[in-house]
Amino acid sequence: MPERDELLSEIAPTGVIRAAVNMSNAALVQLDPVTGVLIGPSARIAIALAAELDCSLSLVRYGSAADILAAAEGNEWDVAFIASDPSRADRFSFSPPYATVTASFLVSDGSPLGSVGHVDVEGVRIAAARTAAYTKQLERQVRNAILLHTENPASALDMLVSSQCDAAAGLTESLSRFCEENPGFRVVEGTFSNVPQAIAVHRRCVHASTFLSDFIQQRCSAGTPSN
Repeated sequence: MPERDELLSEIAPTGVIRAAVNMSNAALVQLDPVTGVLIGPSARIAIALAAELDCSLSLVRYGSAADILAAAEGNEWDVAFIASDPSRADRFSFSPPYATVTASFLVSDGSPLGSVGHVDVEGVRIAAARTAAYTKQLERQVRNAILLHTENPASALDMLVSSQCDAAAGLTESLSRFCEENPGFRVVEGTFSNVPQAIAVHRRCVHASTFLSDFIQQRCSAGTPSN
């Protein structure tokens, strides 16, 4: 394990671990409507991390992964709970995955698209958030459909609602929640992506990177549930 002082200078330079969490990823973090406390795998692991280091914790809420990435150079957070995607490896070091979430497509109830395999066909318009990790995977997979980039996951759903696209890509759990609140839509069968979720730090934070790798590996080997 790195020396404590060196580690804390990277992971808690202000004396508090500022952990960025993505509030649009309901599979990983949610606001408990009763207590007002953040719950979910990301929150639990952040709390465990702070306890491991005997350090205070501040969960910094962002509306999307894009917002977290945009704030990366602004000294707003020290660690971030985001997807481990190769396109981000030039800026961040990632721990091993602590969870994996799936991505699928939302369509209207009247759509002929029944499964993931039906979506990548000529003329189908897919809306997907520009900086989402699942969109990066989708870009590598789509051969026939038209991929329309949006600013965030909510914008992709708005395009579907307003009939500006035929399918909206998103995390399966988030899409399912949307269906519960908005009749007239459904999630197609299957998934097109498994997105590994990890703890990211700036690449310059070599001590924090080593520590977080060991921290997550130990939790996984101990069978500590993350969801």
